[in-house]
Amino acid sequence: MGADDPVFPLPPAAAAEGPVFRILVALSVSHLLNDTIQSLIPAIYPILKSNFDLNYSQIGQITVTGQLTACILQPFVGWYTDRQPKPFSLAIGMGCTLVGLILLSRAASFEAILCAVSLVGMGSAIFHPEASRIARLASGGRAGLAQSLFQVGGNFGTSLGPLLAAAVIVRHGQPSVCWFSGLALAGILILARVGGWYRRKLAALHLARQGRRPEPHPELSRVRVAATIATLLILIFSKYFYLTSLSSFYTFYLMEKFHVTIQHAQVGLFVFLFSVAAGTIIGGPLGDRFGRKYVIWGSILGVAPFTVLLPHVSLFWTVALTIPIGIILASAFSAILVYAQDLIPGKTGTVAGLFFGFAFGMGGIGSAVLGRLADRTSLFHVFELCGFLPLLGLLAGFLPNLESGRRRAA
Repeated sequence: MGADDPVFPLPPAAAAEGPVFRILVALSVSHLLNDTIQSLIPAIYPILKSNFDLNYSQIGQITVTGQLTACILQPFVGWYTDRQPKPFSLAIGMGCTLVGLILLSRAASFEAILCAVSLVGMGSAIFHPEASRIARLASGGRAGLAQSLFQVGGNFGTSLGPLLAAAVIVRHGQPSVCWFSGLALAGILILARVGGWYRRKLAALHLARQGRRPEPHPELSRVRVAATIATLLILIFSKYFYLTSLSSFYTFYLMEKFHVTIQHAQVGLFVFLFSVAAGTIIGGPLGDRFGRKYVIWGSILGVAPFTVLLPHVSLFWTVALTIPIGIILASAFSAILVYAQDLIPGKTGTVAGLFFGFAFGMGGIGSAVLGRLADRTSLFHVFELCGFLPLLGLLAGFLPNLESGRRRAA
């Protein structure tokens, strides 16, 4: 397929068939496996910190290396696959993750750790844009639901990392990271099957859509589209800067403030990440039903009272507050991504690469910046400051209502 071949929106016949749930489930499971492996990295930060005598700034550098690798590569991967879809690139990406995992288990220096996490970041850069495209292709017109199903697998995988690290790696040490290579191998097998379905589907759609071109969104100028994308990216910044404060430093925060063990701190991190996973499934279907703008607005701004309160409560309420924080905040990303794909039809991979890449980049930069801030001040100060970031959700009020635009155009 060439640059002018519109992959989305789906033709009426394809949309009428409904979602292809076996493909969506396969993508969700592979996303779970991919992100379980990824989440092992921040989950073993206390072990790496002890083994290599790292400070918080170096912990942040580990995160920023993996995240920026994914951030830089993903938009280019999405742009390229919009023009030349690669059905088996997902399996190749999982292969990069496998190599990075094995290297991490054998790393004997800080530099080797950085090399390992960059390979894991490269695997994610290859995986996410094309997987997001396939999810939309298999959506049957229910793009929000499909994106949420895809995302929920990744977030559940992220929540499993701390538990697996506490149960296995904390007990058996850094070399036991290699034991999880079976997860990557399983992901390669699943994604090879998905790639076969994708290749057949691309051939059928190419025949069905000859001469069709994606229609620009009605009533929106290029300047308005660019301003809307910029607003969405600011919202992604607020979401992922806050999320990285918890995913990277929450275990240290619990250990320092409440003097809990590593295992108990990992359980606290699991509670938060599981809440994020549970909230992911909400945003897409609600956006399909009520409009994505309102889901975006409510999910980011609505979490602000909880994030502002979090640094000032007891251990019990700290853990308890992370539940609504995770659920509410997680509902945003699926809605934001599908909203952006609706805004720029025919550029599904590019949009997915841009937003996944930006999210990864904000997570990495946030970890480095907040780590440096924690070294100079305290983790309490970091959490207190980050609690105000969701107030940027007020900007969602300026987003155009795309659903209304479509109805008027019709």
